[in-house]
Amino acid sequence: MDMVSLLPILFLLAVFGALFAGWPVAFTLAGGSLLFAGAASLAGAFEPRLLLAMPSRIYSLFADDTLISIPLFVLMGTILDRTRIASELLETMGRAFGRIPGGVGVSVCLVGALLGAATGVIGATVVTMALISLPTMLRHGYPPALACGLICASGALTQVIPPATVLILLGDQIGNAYAEAQRMIGNWSASPVSVVDLYAGAMIPGLLLAGSYAAYVMVYAVVRRDRFVPAAGVDTARRPTAREIWHAMVAPLLLLVAVLGSIVFGVATPTEGAGIGVAGAVVLAGLKEGSGFRRAVGAGLAGVTSALVVVNVFDVRITRAAWSSVDVGAIATTGLCVAAFAWAFGRGVVEIARRGLLRPAVLQTIEITGMVYGILLGASFFSLVFYGLGGDRLVADLFKLVPGGSFGGMIFVQAVIFVLGFPLENTEIISIAVPILAPSLLQTVDPIWFGVVTAVNLQTSYISPPVGFALFYLRNVVPPSITTATIWRGALPFLGIQLVVMAILLIEPRLSTWLPSLLPR
Repeated sequence: MDMVSLLPILFLLAVFGALFAGWPVAFTLAGGSLLFAGAASLAGAFEPRLLLAMPSRIYSLFADDTLISIPLFVLMGTILDRTRIASELLETMGRAFGRIPGGVGVSVCLVGALLGAATGVIGATVVTMALISLPTMLRHGYPPALACGLICASGALTQVIPPATVLILLGDQIGNAYAEAQRMIGNWSASPVSVVDLYAGAMIPGLLLAGSYAAYVMVYAVVRRDRFVPAAGVDTARRPTAREIWHAMVAPLLLLVAVLGSIVFGVATPTEGAGIGVAGAVVLAGLKEGSGFRRAVGAGLAGVTSALVVVNVFDVRITRAAWSSVDVGAIATTGLCVAAFAWAFGRGVVEIARRGLLRPAVLQTIEITGMVYGILLGASFFSLVFYGLGGDRLVADLFKLVPGGSFGGMIFVQAVIFVLGFPLENTEIISIAVPILAPSLLQTVDPIWFGVVTAVNLQTSYISPPVGFALFYLRNVVPPSITTATIWRGALPFLGIQLVVMAILLIEPRLSTWLPSLLPR
């Protein structure tokens, strides 16, 4: 192998070395790529004119309608977190299951799945569940390691249960990689891969993970009953009434049904669904924070419901050449319904802003969105330079050496992503590894299957000792009596469960592809 052929490997080693050393990700990817491209061009191993494609790549990145949904989903999650809608759900469900052996752990799994779908921010989910459920579990006799591991694993469900931002990023990158892979084999009419496909594909695996965690806790509670305080001897809080459970669950459930239902069934695009989520979160937050707000919420919800009925029964397009009297009435009714919801939304914004909750939620959203777009921008430079150095040919040759055909290649790629999950964050892995590894693999592998397995794989990075981010989030809020070693020990069984579920998904791809196959095309 000559020096020119080694350039892609040297480039990868240089960039990953800088990332492992702790350099800023976005600047490392963009700056390191440009420096390496300049040096390689002076040596005659890189064509500088390739960099002229960067302006169009940057424009495509910021004009991508799918990626616009990321800040909206993040804003929805931060609003729900800061207004304590999420924490009240966890507290109520913990009280409901508290007297059943293993019941508190089951409630943590259930609420972790709901919060994962509602908030989309893993740090907020883990910290919220730790502050509320950890004392309760310890009071019920749960071993500290089991309680900590369950909180981390349930909080990490945020990364795989729709509408996870990881699935949005994966959908964007896999869609591009799949289109490129099909062009490589001469297929110019391949069906596109959308975020909606990944949402549908991730539902069963996400529920399978949550159910597996709950089953593990229940089995542990039965087998090691001596480790738990008997339910009758525990000073539990008053069990919630059915009305309290309904009020705690109806807000996030209705919001999730509205957001995911509108996206999966084709009523709205992911960006439009995210907008629905933000509007719903604002209205629900205002309802919780404001005392005289129920009339506005009732009018707003009635308006939305009525508008959906009207637009599905009548033609309310205002661009038509001729309108009948019925059309005019339908359009006027729709306008009044939208105005009613706008009134509720405006009242919600005023209420949460008056209580000082809106500004920190918006600032946190800007911070997270800026980080994501910065990494994507740097990754765009990185992938262009990597391909300019002949990295695509190197990866294709590498896959030829992997035994087992497509299945062997799939296992190889997932093993690489699993290892990268120790030092790198998910956004970095998706932006770097997927564009490099996926095109050669997706020539023969179902992209939805690949995306869902990758999402579950990326989730393991959050609870993998010693560098899992969920473990660090939990370390900052647990009592000093719980050591870091205890948290790591508790995470290992749930890491094993995740690997088992990922193996099941590898063996049975239909768990990932069945629901997407039912979607209207």
